[in-house]
Amino acid sequence: MDAPEGLTYSVPRDLGIVELGERVEAPLGRHDRRATGYVIELGVAADIDPDKIKPIRRRTGMRLPPNLIELAKWMSGYYCCPLGLALSAMAPGAVKHESRRRTVTLIRPTGKRPVEPLPAKTDEAWRAVLALPAGSFPIEPTALKDAINAANLGPINRLIERGLLERYTEVKRTELFPGPAPSKPAPVNLNAEQRDAVGGITATLGSFAAHLLFGVTGSGKTEVYLRVLEEVVARGECAIVLAPEISLTPQLVSRFHERFHAAGVAVIHSGLSPAVRREHWMRISRGEARVAVGARSAVFAPFDAAAGVKLGLIVVDEEHDGAYKQDDAPRHNARDVAIRRAQMEGCPVVLGSATPSLESWRNATLGRSRLHTLRSRPAGARLPRVRVVDLADELRADTSNSARLSFVGPTLREEIARTLDAGGQVILLLNRRGWASYICCPDHRCGWTLRCDQCDVTMVYHRDRALPAGGVVRCHHCLSEQLLPGACPVCGKRVTTFGAGTQRVEDELARLFPEIALAGAIRRVDSDSMRGAGMYHDVLDAFRRGEIRILLGTQMLAKGHDFPGVELVGVLNADTAINLPDFRAAERTFQLVAQVAGRAGRGERPGRVVVQTFNPHHPAIVHAANHDYETFAAGELRVRDRSGLPPIARMARIVVRNEQHERALRDARRIARELERIRESSPTLRVHGPMPCAISRIGDRYRIAVEMLAPSPAPIQAALAALRNAGLAKSDAATAIDVDPIALL
Repeated sequence: MDAPEGLTYSVPRDLGIVELGERVEAPLGRHDRRATGYVIELGVAADIDPDKIKPIRRRTGMRLPPNLIELAKWMSGYYCCPLGLALSAMAPGAVKHESRRRTVTLIRPTGKRPVEPLPAKTDEAWRAVLALPAGSFPIEPTALKDAINAANLGPINRLIERGLLERYTEVKRTELFPGPAPSKPAPVNLNAEQRDAVGGITATLGSFAAHLLFGVTGSGKTEVYLRVLEEVVARGECAIVLAPEISLTPQLVSRFHERFHAAGVAVIHSGLSPAVRREHWMRISRGEARVAVGARSAVFAPFDAAAGVKLGLIVVDEEHDGAYKQDDAPRHNARDVAIRRAQMEGCPVVLGSATPSLESWRNATLGRSRLHTLRSRPAGARLPRVRVVDLADELRADTSNSARLSFVGPTLREEIARTLDAGGQVILLLNRRGWASYICCPDHRCGWTLRCDQCDVTMVYHRDRALPAGGVVRCHHCLSEQLLPGACPVCGKRVTTFGAGTQRVEDELARLFPEIALAGAIRRVDSDSMRGAGMYHDVLDAFRRGEIRILLGTQMLAKGHDFPGVELVGVLNADTAINLPDFRAAERTFQLVAQVAGRAGRGERPGRVVVQTFNPHHPAIVHAANHDYETFAAGELRVRDRSGLPPIARMARIVVRNEQHERALRDARRIARELERIRESSPTLRVHGPMPCAISRIGDRYRIAVEMLAPSPAPIQAALAALRNAGLAKSDAATAIDVDPIALL
């Protein structure tokens, strides 16, 4: 229910004093159905008849701090979403849904000794119990049975009957950090740039300030975060550290847990079990953990200033990453929410990246935030040498046509062999999953291609030799799938597959380097091959130990990983995003190439990078190869300035979705007409559309977009408020409102 101002209820005397932010259950609607919500305001409703005010039913025992209630109100207004949705994003489902605590049955000795001889089997079990190592108890019954090599629980039950052992139950303890407490690592000597960054940031502790930590890959940004955080903890304050994806969280957690386990470290991300996630959240809420590390949702860590738990710092690592943007309502960007929360809490926020978003870079160059630069790697390590390979030249030079059948070009192939011979490791990036991305009839006169029945996209072939058809074709948008057709349904010719995905390249690597493949030292890392975060972390750990020699994957590999053994990085196709119909395509290409290139050369040996592309002279490729972000950013900002696009302007996008094209277009036209009327009193507002989205249909619903641009957020916010008041801007299944969009497909 979208009630921007909330609903008014009374508090029965028997419920005691209800606090701001509490989650309560109340009757809703004509039939008084049970509903839960948050208390967003307390006071006396003088203008409402008391007899018409319904009482809340009960308190759930869960509460959001008042500062998060204020943050949710800001999100509701800025991102044009119902307040209830913003509040719902604040706490994990495991916290909101009350769950019974699990109990476990345990066995322990009573301290007594037998007063009379025991039966043979019972005596044998008792002697085995006495022989167990110190610290074996308490223990679960089945575990004790296995420990004493008993055939069943009978001997244990008889020992309990004789009073030698006792059975009891206790609440199952949630293991948050398995293993012993880590020892504090040896101190790291900072270089001059790192010391300047630490000093500049710590000088602003206690007040709001935005900092951009711009450092080349491997320059020690995390160590800067750690040093500043030491100052925060010494002041008795708390901190939030964000990473873009759960794949990076374990690495960050281990480093922060080493330094701050005494102060308490909590982890918040969707990869945790509900029980563990709930316990971490409650530890923050109770003030038991002063450092919260996690993915996007950790920006809502429940540090409560009113309860004396002062938030002293927010860090957003890899701030440029698109994973910080929520793709459903509330469509917020956790980086921007972090900045707003820091403003409200009165603490600094540090945005860190080797390839900052142009929004953050422009703010820093204009003086809206403070810029700290790390231009070199510590301990004399150098950035890798990057070689750009023109795939067109390689195809022309190969008279045997072998290159036409290969996705690992001759240059990259030689570099891989050289690296493996020297005992090094290789990372290969291809930001495309599956075996082939294009299934068609080989006869160009026929022209048939396999497209999704529900989306305006081609299907992707995923090979599976266990299936009769050899694999399935899958839509990566609606996830529908079918068996690979054997023949063209129009003319009957055998279908052809084009375009390489990670699965196809994995097979090619196995043919090129059979000994490495037979040893199990080639692994593919993408969302098809990894079944959960645990498997992903196991593969990365094996790669870190050197058990895997070639790691092939999608953009998951380009983010924040530190592998000292990597000597070679290969970008198989740098063009996968460069020609997309999105004004951020060049920026994303630069970031992807520069980030994955930065994984090489972090050990003692120098690193090398080979970038395969059909666009070797594109500015994004050229400047990424030269590790020259500043020149790229200056050129790209000039392009955006001439076009009036973000970050020079601000943007909001409304996408109308309907199973019938005519209805979607009709509703989009109504929105556009209302916006044109609004423009009469807001001349700086620009309106584009209605127009079909780049992907005009997803999930059997047509998609029509209307875009707004303005020099500042105010005209867009006013226009969205007017649309909402007119009933034309609802965040529901039919309408998606995206403020500050990062993708336009």
